[in-house]
Amino acid sequence: MSDTTSAELPNTARDGRLSYAIFQLARAHRGHAAAMLRALNLHPGQELLLMQLYDRDGQTQAELLERAGLDHSTVSKSLRRMQEAGLLAREPAPHDRRVMVVTLTDAGRALREPIAGMWRALEEISVRDLTPDQVEMFTTCARTVEKSVRDHGRQAPVG
Repeated sequence: MSDTTSAELPNTARDGRLSYAIFQLARAHRGHAAAMLRALNLHPGQELLLMQLYDRDGQTQAELLERAGLDHSTVSKSLRRMQEAGLLAREPAPHDRRVMVVTLTDAGRALREPIAGMWRALEEISVRDLTPDQVEMFTTCARTVEKSVRDHGRQAPVG
């Protein structure tokens, strides 16, 4: 596993080595995942929505927003594209016509195993040079950093 040395860091990132490493990691990981998703005719993020529907089909658009952790415009755009591709259907809820319920089509359900296989392959690529203990430690650290960043973002601005 190679370290990001200070020579590779821009000078302005030297006091943010961890943040710079996270940015580089996220960019590389997302880029590789995007290439794998293209082979399934999906855009990044669409698989996350499908995975939520595999766990519980027939969710409202608002539930998908919350569960997937994506913003409203991204989810709306993705759902529209996925509906046009025949992967899902959106219909008004019987109890409230303003609420949209999202359900999988047969084509959407057929992507379940290919998506699971893609995530398994991405995991194998990602951890190939790590021990199981390192994977566990990294996962714990990543969740801690994510929580810290999210919690900070929820705090009221000081001023």
